[in-house]
Amino acid sequence: MKRYRNLSGKSGVIAYEDAPGRIVVVFRDGERYTYTDETAGAGQIALMQALARAGRGLSTFIAREKPGFVQDP
Repeated sequence: MKRYRNLSGKSGVIAYEDAPGRIVVVFRDGERYTYTDETAGAGQIALMQALARAGRGLSTFIAREKPGFVQDP
């Protein structure tokens, strides 16, 4: 897992892990969600990965766009 840089200081995201075609996002409340090309679409995954690497905008994107996901146990 990589620590999310949270440049705004207000993000609900604390960490992420990305690989081709997927991103796992960990939120402050401990919830982990896996987003994949199949659940959210390749375009949204690519954008989420870019936002995660930039350290800004990922939580807002998820809240607005509500991409498909699988909740990890």
